Amino acid sequence: MTKMTPREMAQTLGSGLLSFPVTPFHAADYSFNEAQYRQNMDWLCGYKVAGLFAAGGTGEFFSLTPAEVEKVVTVAVNETRGRVPVLAGAGYGTAIAKDLAVAAERAGADGLLLLPPYLVNSEQEGLMAHVEAVCAATKLGVIVYNRDNAVLTEDSLARLAERCPNLVGYKDGIGDIELMVRIQSKIGDRFTYVGGLPTAETFALPYLEMGVTTYSSAVFNFVPEFSTAFYAAVRRRDRDAVAAGLKDFILPLLAIRNRKKGYPVSIIKAGMKVIGRDSGPVRPPLTDLTPAEIDELAALVAALPNGGLISRAAAE
Repeated sequence: MTKMTPREMAQTLGSGLLSFPVTPFHAADYSFNEAQYRQNMDWLCGYKVAGLFAAGGTGEFFSLTPAEVEKVVTVAVNETRGRVPVLAGAGYGTAIAKDLAVAAERAGADGLLLLPPYLVNSEQEGLMAHVEAVCAATKLGVIVYNRDNAVLTEDSLARLAERCPNLVGYKDGIGDIELMVRIQSKIGDRFTYVGGLPTAETFALPYLEMGVTTYSSAVFNFVPEFSTAFYAAVRRRDRDAVAAGLKDFILPLLAIRNRKKGYPVSIIKAGMKVIGRDSGPVRPPLTDLTPAEIDELAALVAALPNGGLISRAAAE
């Protein structure tokens, strides 16, 4: 099978909804549950999705060893069998991030999401050197994730775009609209722009007006019918349908998610349990939802007609 070029990969991602599958763990020892992961990936490939990010943030990248990251990505590539592009997470310090980029290419991934470097705060020159080193380590297309301690300016991104032909995407995780406008004005269509704020559905419609045609949906893991239909409503600018989806599902879910630190990942694992695709616990230092909170989430899911607030036909 011929692999997509970095630019082709980025254009494909910009054409539809994206998601970050959870990484299932066995409850007894937190080891990787490969069988459940294969089942989850095969199921998700049956829906209209433009890309899946293996070992990403929702996939608990931060709790995986480098060897586990490569294993998870390899299984994802093998199970999807080219039906959906698979991108791999990379991060930590520059040396480890480069190794992970090489491992992702070896595993057959279609691209790379470069997460912020571990912990440290850096100047622009250091951040640029980090991104450039990772891009140089692989032929894969790279999407850089602007968030937390790794916020690149429009000038830095423009310089990187000149130096790194395979840097093809920008994922926004900070919500600075002015910065986003400056970046788009400076870079233009050289990048594919991805909405990456937590629970991106809440920002999807205003970001679409800025030309951000795709975002990563964590809830796609357990309510893919809802997620794909919601995305379709966003793309056709159906404000009433979007408002209903936010009011009846997303905002009540956020009310649970915002109760404790780490719950943005935990609530997705809980959702998998609710729909009968139990993918085990989150790894420490994260904590799982309480039984009562899982019941609340189950009630929200049960209230979605046919598993999706907007009809499946609307997503076709």
